[in-house]
Amino acid sequence: MQLQTPLTTTTRYTITPSPIADLMLTTDGPSITGLYMLPEHRHFPGPAADWVQDPTPFTEAKSQLAAYFAGELKEFDLPLAPRGTPFQRTVWQALTTIGWGETTTYGALAQILGNPNSSRAVGMANGRNPVSIIIPCHRVIGSDGSLIGYGGGLPRKQQLLSLEGVGVPALF
Repeated sequence: MQLQTPLTTTTRYTITPSPIADLMLTTDGPSITGLYMLPEHRHFPGPAADWVQDPTPFTEAKSQLAAYFAGELKEFDLPLAPRGTPFQRTVWQALTTIGWGETTTYGALAQILGNPNSSRAVGMANGRNPVSIIIPCHRVIGSDGSLIGYGGGLPRKQQLLSLEGVGVPALF
């Protein structure tokens, strides 16, 4: 999946229920620009005053999310255009290569990106991923196998990994 450059247009959004939280989806028109878990998602930017609520552009995204939560979809096929720095977008692109039911570490991602000393920066970019679930930042875990850092909260990270059949440690 190749990330697109986001367009400068009016952001459209909708809210859809899911087994883990209500999800707010945003779009620039042709591409998904955000997926946030409500009511609280770290780094959630909106909705801004100029955003328009419109469920029309999200039919396919909602369908794929429903199939994902039903365990029927292993790989999303949606145009994505997250807003971020070039480095963040590089990290987010790398996240799209982590398959269903697989995990990796921040250090391993840094190695893949050609800078093994950048695991902290990779973690920061991972935490700013605006398209949760579809760009699977929940599949990145600590080097010791622990669940660390997730914009939607660690219980949701645990739920997503469990849905994908990943054995995860208890949070408490």
